[in-house]
Amino acid sequence: MSSKVLEAFRPFRSIPPSVWGDMFLNYDKEDLGEVEQIVKDLQEKVRKDIAVALENPKEHENLLKLIDAIQRLGISYYFEEEIANALKHVYETYGDEWNGGSRFIWFRLLRQQGIYVSCDIFNKYKDEHGAFKEPLTTEDVEELLEMYEATWLRVKGEVVLDDALDFSRNRLADIITKDNLVRSNSTLSAHIREALVTPLHKRVPRLEALSYMRFYEKQASHDKSLLKLAKLGFNLLQSLHKSELSQVSKWWKDIDVVKNLPFARDRMVESYFWALGEYSEPKYSQGRVFLAKVIQIATVLDDAYDAYGTYEELQIFTQALERWCITCVDGLPEYMKLVYLTLLNMYQEIEPIMEKENIYNTSFYSCKRVCLMLHAKWVHDEGQMPTIEEHMSIALVTGAGAMMSGTCYLGMGDIITTNSIKWVSSYPPLIKASSIIGRLQNDIVSYKRSEERRDFPSIVECYMKQHEVTGEHAIEWVRRQIEDAWKDINGESLVCKDIPRPLIMVVVNSARALQYLYNNDNSDDSFTEPGKNVNDHMKSLFVYPLSI
Repeated sequence: MSSKVLEAFRPFRSIPPSVWGDMFLNYDKEDLGEVEQIVKDLQEKVRKDIAVALENPKEHENLLKLIDAIQRLGISYYFEEEIANALKHVYETYGDEWNGGSRFIWFRLLRQQGIYVSCDIFNKYKDEHGAFKEPLTTEDVEELLEMYEATWLRVKGEVVLDDALDFSRNRLADIITKDNLVRSNSTLSAHIREALVTPLHKRVPRLEALSYMRFYEKQASHDKSLLKLAKLGFNLLQSLHKSELSQVSKWWKDIDVVKNLPFARDRMVESYFWALGEYSEPKYSQGRVFLAKVIQIATVLDDAYDAYGTYEELQIFTQALERWCITCVDGLPEYMKLVYLTLLNMYQEIEPIMEKENIYNTSFYSCKRVCLMLHAKWVHDEGQMPTIEEHMSIALVTGAGAMMSGTCYLGMGDIITTNSIKWVSSYPPLIKASSIIGRLQNDIVSYKRSEERRDFPSIVECYMKQHEVTGEHAIEWVRRQIEDAWKDINGESLVCKDIPRPLIMVVVNSARALQYLYNNDNSDDSFTEPGKNVNDHMKSLFVYPLSI
């Protein structure tokens, strides 16, 4: 078959070009030495505040509020050890019998830290008839909001938290539309609306930091030194992120996707944004740059398998991936040669880190390769609709949760151990749950689009076919599976005691990033077609520094 005839038979999809152009290609390093010194001085002040509050039991409630503010302002990476020790001390002192105020903050902070505490405190907010007490004052509304945020740390079987979530969500929705006192408080009202759209537990940490700074600054009781540290710290971190974004932009421009891979999504900035959602701390810079490259190349692979490559080409390419050898290049179609060589070069570049961290599994693509081929087979066998179980067995690994999490661990330093690598390679329940969230969120927003193309059917379509129901009914079922997966994440985060906390948080953050990028309220996914809101968020992280 001639190349022209072959092109005519390829599936077609129109993909919007990148909106960023060469905006991030060049980065002029700033002299931030003076700012760094101010930040160090402010850090010492906060450390002293934590230590003083920790020593005095009467200040333990304020200690929890301080830790909560530090975390939500996005500067907890300055105080990881202090926060871990403080929360451990609180738990060892009180156990499940916390008798101070801010009970929901106490509950949420400890569970976020991987410390199991009982949900019995929620029963204390019920009346004699077993119903949750209605909020009467503005302070009650703020506590109701804290209850709502805390319920999202629930695990399966915690009925009181399910009930508390339904109660607090419904009451908050009523309050912001009917309560004049709350409606007149624009700051609190906006804070509640934001929480109802996306609870704290599901937010991308860097975006939450920006949002919370705006809220925190308007509170009369806010700590000016802490706010200044948050803003300066944000600007310092933004400078590093801009430098990293410049690195990956230059790498991607050399590939020249528009000319060499016109079928592929040009989403380098979005790929870096995704990587940043996984971990943003300065010490993970090298890993973040590599992860961004992997996400972009994985996107090219998905596009080749989903919407461009012929079945015969994909067979050849999959075999080449299995062999993982430079000699395989000669037998590949021209467009695949570039992708294959790019993959080989990427992993060759990262080999020094892998050797340093004693990671010798050079291909984190192993699980994805086989399932991408299965993915293509389902597409090739036209008219064959997989069952829900068959779909999930293929789609979960195609979603590359284990591969992405494993890739995140490259460059994370001494906390990467043989045990950690064995854990992630075993596709544990925590990573499976995170993959489920990403896969199902993607399927919700893409199932109509996939009906219009020769593509792997979404789980929405599979459920509709298998149970003979409407798309709306199927989507509601899928959303319930997503919420169950979040409960699994919460439960596994509490029991994975042998895995360093940062490795667990990478997986949790992966679910957050995926939920954001594949938001089911969008007409399509925000990775493929970012709207104004998503682009504005990226500009706030990568373009505009904060005024102090």
